[in-house]
Amino acid sequence: MTTAATSMTSPCFPTIERVETVLVDLPTIRPHRLSVATMHGQTLMLVRLVCSDGVVGIGEGTTIAGMAYGPESPEGMKLAIDRYFEPVLRGADATAVQRLMLTVGKMVKGNHFAKCAVETALLDAQARRVGVPLSELLGGRVRAALPVAWTLASGDTGRDIDEAEQMLAQRRHRIFKLKIGRNGVDADVAHVAAIKRALGDRGSVRVDVNMAWSEYEAARALPALVDAGCELVEQPVASAAALARLVRRYPIALMADEVLHGPESAFELARAAAADVFAVKIEQSGGLLAAQRVGAIADAAGIGLYGGTMLEGAVGTIAAAQLFATFPNLQWGTELFGPLLLTEEILETPLAYRDFELEVPTGPGLGITLDEARVTAFRRDRQRTLVAVDNERKVV
Repeated sequence: MTTAATSMTSPCFPTIERVETVLVDLPTIRPHRLSVATMHGQTLMLVRLVCSDGVVGIGEGTTIAGMAYGPESPEGMKLAIDRYFEPVLRGADATAVQRLMLTVGKMVKGNHFAKCAVETALLDAQARRVGVPLSELLGGRVRAALPVAWTLASGDTGRDIDEAEQMLAQRRHRIFKLKIGRNGVDADVAHVAAIKRALGDRGSVRVDVNMAWSEYEAARALPALVDAGCELVEQPVASAAALARLVRRYPIALMADEVLHGPESAFELARAAAADVFAVKIEQSGGLLAAQRVGAIADAAGIGLYGGTMLEGAVGTIAAAQLFATFPNLQWGTELFGPLLLTEEILETPLAYRDFELEVPTGPGLGITLDEARVTAFRRDRQRTLVAVDNERKVV
């Protein structure tokens, strides 16, 4: 019987022999407060595609605050890949990335984050196979490093100011995004104004409301944020229609995020002139190739671009960086600080953040190598095994 996978395979091409997934739980340097939840750690779903030619590609699926932010979770991604993606992938031509992802799309609906992880692993493997950085498969990079914003999300004004001062002193970040929306509008605006006064011209200030405001609250807050020195507001309201009604009413840029779910939604937002800026996220878009199309739609519509994050670890962050390095326009920089929020390193060579930018690796594929011992140490199944063994010893 011919399966969807085997029908795409030719003997002269390497095939996918094995698909491996693992959950890795890592603590964060501090609680990360959003309007929807507070994060105290991050779970990475890592996927490995082992190919018949010995090449191994890696990808990552991550979300924000479990399922408080969106419809997928790391646990759900792992289950979907193990149960539904793997039969489609196993035995397939490992070099036919787009064709294989189209087949996956027919067999598995939705699951954008899981698809992004698998597509990243396919692209990583292919770029390693031909000996080029992943960015070369996406048209080639136009920049070697990316400006990176830091999110201030402790919920405490004084602590956020101290954190920003530390980032400036270390020359790590000079763009700061404030997570607001959990408090009243007046309190939020006062918080933003205090931080901007402390930083002055040394740092730019933006805010992310994560859809927490009503349209009325946003209409009240936006002019006050202009007066406070804020330059950009990310997703102040939940609907695209409300966002469109607010755009250009005030001299401040409004950015679409949660309403942006790939090329189709990007087209509708552009047609409605519903945003000044798109926060492009590879996971939310459904993969690097879809995110690249989101960027092209924005360029065609005269909409600014910002490289967003789902607080990915090192693998997802560098996958996004390889794409964003190819964008002709990246007017608002990026927010690829996810690995810096984690207390533990899982790469053999840490990512290079210096002079307010993230350097994009130049090695084959993603250009990174996992520290397998560190990954093993923080695997969820290993932690459970250790706990079980420890409990058994205590019982004995």
